[in-house]
Amino acid sequence: MEDTQNQSCLIVGASHAGVNAAFALRRAGWAGTISIFDRDEELPYHRPPLSKGFLSGDTTVEESLLKAAASYETEQIGLHRGVSVRAIERSAKRIELADGTRHAYDKLILATGASPFIPPITGLKGSDKVFPLRTAADARGIRAAFMNSRGKNVVIIGGGYIGLEAAASLRKLGGEVTVLERENRVLARVTSPEMSAFFTDLHTQKGVAIATEHNVSSVEQHGDSLTVVCAGGLRFSADLVIVGVGVRVNTELARSAGLKNSNGILVDGRMLTSDPDIYAIGDCTSFHHPRYGREIRLESVQNAVDQAKVAAANICGSSTAYDAIPWFWSDQYEVKLQMCGIAAGYNRVIVRNEADSTPCKRSLWYFTDDQLVAVDAVNHARAYMLGMKILKEGRSPAPEKLADPEVELHPRSIMP
Repeated sequence: MEDTQNQSCLIVGASHAGVNAAFALRRAGWAGTISIFDRDEELPYHRPPLSKGFLSGDTTVEESLLKAAASYETEQIGLHRGVSVRAIERSAKRIELADGTRHAYDKLILATGASPFIPPITGLKGSDKVFPLRTAADARGIRAAFMNSRGKNVVIIGGGYIGLEAAASLRKLGGEVTVLERENRVLARVTSPEMSAFFTDLHTQKGVAIATEHNVSSVEQHGDSLTVVCAGGLRFSADLVIVGVGVRVNTELARSAGLKNSNGILVDGRMLTSDPDIYAIGDCTSFHHPRYGREIRLESVQNAVDQAKVAAANICGSSTAYDAIPWFWSDQYEVKLQMCGIAAGYNRVIVRNEADSTPCKRSLWYFTDDQLVAVDAVNHARAYMLGMKILKEGRSPAPEKLADPEVELHPRSIMP
């Protein structure tokens, strides 16, 4: 690689993608300066525990740091917290902060992520009892409001993974939780009807009220209590409301700089944007995935970390392309869901319930015709690892063998 001793790489965003990119640059041999800029004043932390262990009180943000504070000094990585980048001046190759100061770069990495989408519902904005759940400050606010409330009645708007994880965490603490989902099933945009039914049953058994096809029209505040009003007039009382209906991709900085966008900052397989000196990684990116033959955008820790490594390698002169199998996970109560692949476009799903002492041990195998495209594993690490291995190899098990509960879940038994 070329000599980078006198060069500068700036990174906008200090979540999983940005922080991992900085440390990957050092491992790949970048000898110049590295500086990270982030609006959050916290030391960069893992976000998945916010809706799980942190909300339920099992862990703290300080116990979930991405890197120890000393690591940034050791690797000579400048970490600028509580600052906003308001412009990229591409012709001058520098960024401008909100306070007007400018920083020059040779290479720039955008890891701007996404922000919670707050729908235009009357009463959602301006209340100190309505919360999104994206940052440590959000999670602290929810936990404090919950612990200080009298009735501990929580209404969660949105039945996606964040909403259901928050429901499980607060139910563990004794909350009376209601989840309102406007679609006809929870997790409607991200998984199959079979998995939606499983999680609906799980939460219902734990005492969470799941109300689908409920579109919230307004939120009213009466003193210390809230009333969530749905279209049609149904009303739900709450001490606090959590909004988990999705995210808005943070592309404003890239758009204002004239970088190409398409449901995210458009990058190639090297994580390079339409500017030869600017890369983008993580939740904010849209890219053509070679395994699926189409443009996708992924919101996952795995994607953020993998793209960070690819960008760092290419910046340091090693030609590398992104080709990872996507994987995700969710923890709710005693259930660990592990997912690999993307189930979009499947036309057949095989459900295996294992005769095992582990409660709720099952796996769902998604096919497009006879081609395996994804696997969901509930409390079943073996099924997840086997599915990931098969997907990486580009092979497919025989659907009829998978469907037979007497056939062992082993490569020699389920492959054609």
